Amino acid sequence: MKTTIAATIDQFAEQFKHISRFIGANPELGHEEFQAYARLTAELESHGFAIQHAVLDIPTAFLATYDSGKPGPVVAYLAEYDALPDLGHACGHHLICMMSIAAAVGLKAALAETGGSIRVYGTPAEETKGAKVPMAAAGLFRDVDIALMAHPYYTFEKSGESLAMDAIQYEFFGRAAHAAAQPYEGINALDAVIQLFNSVNALRQQVKTDARIHGIIKEGGQAPNIIPDYAVAQFYVRSGTRAYTNELVRKVLACAEGAALQTGCTLKTSNYEYSYDELRTNHTLSDVFTKQLLAMGVKPDEIEVGKDHGSLDLGNVSIQCPTIHPFVKVVGERHMLHTKEFRDLALQEPALDAMIFTAKALAYTAYDVLADPVLLASIKEEFAKLH
Repeated sequence: MKTTIAATIDQFAEQFKHISRFIGANPELGHEEFQAYARLTAELESHGFAIQHAVLDIPTAFLATYDSGKPGPVVAYLAEYDALPDLGHACGHHLICMMSIAAAVGLKAALAETGGSIRVYGTPAEETKGAKVPMAAAGLFRDVDIALMAHPYYTFEKSGESLAMDAIQYEFFGRAAHAAAQPYEGINALDAVIQLFNSVNALRQQVKTDARIHGIIKEGGQAPNIIPDYAVAQFYVRSGTRAYTNELVRKVLACAEGAALQTGCTLKTSNYEYSYDELRTNHTLSDVFTKQLLAMGVKPDEIEVGKDHGSLDLGNVSIQCPTIHPFVKVVGERHMLHTKEFRDLALQEPALDAMIFTAKALAYTAYDVLADPVLLASIKEEFAKLH
């Protein structure tokens, strides 16, 4: 069956590459991926997948399903296709979406034997307000048996960890005054923001080593001779678990409240992006993916242990079903994600070949799980222990 899977992916490989090139050459920001959405859903529909458009009323989100008609596990592939401002597809999302779609098409060829169903989740805006968050909140992954995606990189890396994250905005409201003539009439909102930063810096000594608290001053006044009556700070608050991230958010809020009290300002807080949970890799499933890479010729010393790569909305999926997010080598030079150098190389033919290679590994991984109930039981047992 793996030969059949590979032959199916190879049969359509040039079409998959063509779509990836198109998306790469026409980058669209999160929730604006209308061209990518149209090309991806049309391709899946041409392969017999039923398309649910505008999932949760998100215009560029979709859910594509193929059901074998036989009972069996539900396999989910995650597709991302948003680009970065000014940089375009410097995170390789034009490859991610086609890795998942090609894998789904390949796996479909084996479903008559194994039973079960395949879903491709089209998840917009991973770089900002990731659609996986509301999808997970709506329970769209609760009946999924395994969820898979792979991320382009300059090396192979096992599925690892990510940080839970909250994006919090702190608005301080004061009172304007002439800074030279009547400064005593003013209440300085910028002073409150500066005090917030000083308090957070003092807090750092008392936080765990996996904590990350980093922010910017978004607004801090209009002119130096006017006491600022409005100032805004935005922070990302992260850690290795949702529980500790919640604790950190409360501590930073206390810093902000203290800054408001000291300066006489009033404070308003809000979330300016979605909150992400930590990625909980299912290592049993991850080992199945690694096994495919080794069988396909990747050497053991080429596969690194998974690292922390910040935060991602797939964490919210991993809370609901067994999930993996390995990194795969698509470029031959050591360039980091979100750089022009990586973007340019990720548009070249070797990266597209790596996309097809990875799609096969993702399809083989799911096939092994579909064909082995004992393996699936082990994956679910690990998931239950982590939750």
